[in-house]
Amino acid sequence: QVQLVESGGGLVQAGGSLRLSCVASGGTFSSYAMGWFRQAPGLEREFVAAISWGGTRTYSSDSVKGRFTVSRDNAKNTVYLQMNSLKPEDTAVYFCAASFRGAVVTARIADYRYWGQGTQVTVSS
Repeated sequence: QVQLVESGGGLVQAGGSLRLSCVASGGTFSSYAMGWFRQAPGLEREFVAAISWGGTRTYSSDSVKGRFTVSRDNAKNTVYLQMNSLKPEDTAVYFCAASFRGAVVTARIADYRYWGQGTQVTVSS
């Protein structure tokens, strides 16, 4: 059983930055691809970014490309989401997730087996 715990969310003004972290335990972190998703009130969960098991491949949604960067440190069992130039429309609960398809960066929710509880990000205008 893999457990994922996100942290780093909070309240920030538009144009500001935050770095989210997600620490994994209970599995072989370096074998999983990792993804970040977000869900705003009343909306469906949407893909944000993903990274392959070794960190050599990343993929981001068009809405965050150029502003958000996903990275990982396998020695620390941690995946990060650096968020810059934040906008009010980035306000959501952010979730990290683990996929057994380690070499594949995927935006499909169904490809992810384990999920964290989420961390709230609020961007004020």
